Amino acid sequence: MSGTGALPLAGLKVVEFTHMVMGPAVGVILGDLGAEVIKIEPLGGDNTRRLKGSGAGYFPMYNRNKRSICLDLKAPEGKKIALQLLEKADVVIENFRPGAMDKLGFGYEAVKKLNPRAIYCSEKGFLKGPYENRTALDEVAQMMGGLAYMTGPPGRPLRAGASVIDVTGGMFGVIGILAALQQRNSTGQGQLVQASLFETTIYLVGQHMAQFAVTGSPAAPMPARVSAWAIYDVFDTKDDDKVFVGVVSDTQWKVFCEAFGLKDFAADESLAANNGRVAQRDKVKPRIEALFKTYTKAELMAKLEQTGMPFAPIGKPHEMFDDPHLNAAGGLVPLTVADGDKKGTKMKLPAVPVEMAGVRPGVRFDVPRQGQHTRDVLKELGYDAAAIDALIKDGKAEAE
Repeated sequence: MSGTGALPLAGLKVVEFTHMVMGPAVGVILGDLGAEVIKIEPLGGDNTRRLKGSGAGYFPMYNRNKRSICLDLKAPEGKKIALQLLEKADVVIENFRPGAMDKLGFGYEAVKKLNPRAIYCSEKGFLKGPYENRTALDEVAQMMGGLAYMTGPPGRPLRAGASVIDVTGGMFGVIGILAALQQRNSTGQGQLVQASLFETTIYLVGQHMAQFAVTGSPAAPMPARVSAWAIYDVFDTKDDDKVFVGVVSDTQWKVFCEAFGLKDFAADESLAANNGRVAQRDKVKPRIEALFKTYTKAELMAKLEQTGMPFAPIGKPHEMFDDPHLNAAGGLVPLTVADGDKKGTKMKLPAVPVEMAGVRPGVRFDVPRQGQHTRDVLKELGYDAAAIDALIKDGKAEAE
């Protein structure tokens, strides 16, 4: 997808008031798909830029394909500029605490009066209900929604190893926005779209809720679960490494037995069907564990590759930079991230995981420096150079 005209959301104007992960995730997906995204930051820039430790990757990952303008939104001049942008927006995104945007004068009702066609996406902790005014985080939602319980071993709730609820909640926001845009084609009217951390978590654990409804037994945490398959585990190899292997159909079982010379298992009719194998897991699994210990990791994966079995090495995030599959066809996109000097740090980060007409969306705008596009955006709104200089000098706007 090279060239703006080839992108499916080309021409869509998005104004974003966001921080952290959930809100920016909405904007980056829309931006990757071709929308023009203007990120309004406070003077000094989004605080997410300055996070350390596990938060150091938030801004680089979720803010490419956006332009940055820094404004004092509490000053009349800054507010006026923001309203000018909102007046022309197709989509507005925000993920601040409940009521914050209303206090600034940029809540849904205010934007609706100014621009009835705007789709206003609020990414929150909770949808309507007793919890709606609570403050939430990804981890809060995982803990109270049952995901942390399912992830950790019994008695040791553990959040997932990535911001899965923030990102998935952002994806649901995008789904709502696209549906609202389609509806606007018929009605001519925008609407409020809301997505949330808690309800996203509940949707993800819905399979475990359904399991309880069907069986009457609560789902056990994943480390203690009763697997639906006899072979669906991480196995040790001869060279003290590990490989995940799953055998999830009766056909795969036949292929698996043939490939690894398990003639007695193949001939055992009680193991021919999946439920029979699960019932005899204590018999099957130790045999496979011993077998796999006779192979090195490379040998085992090569053999599994030939059979078409589901398998996986135990990868680490930093190893994905060199993954041959990701590097072959646009799975990683090149970026330069500002790090205090004009050169910045060059890196490759994951592309949006969709392919359209055989092509992966790429990067049109690098991760913006704070206020990098303030002058350009103000010029597009009709401000001349003297007016822009005055706004910056008076501390109402900031440009690099």
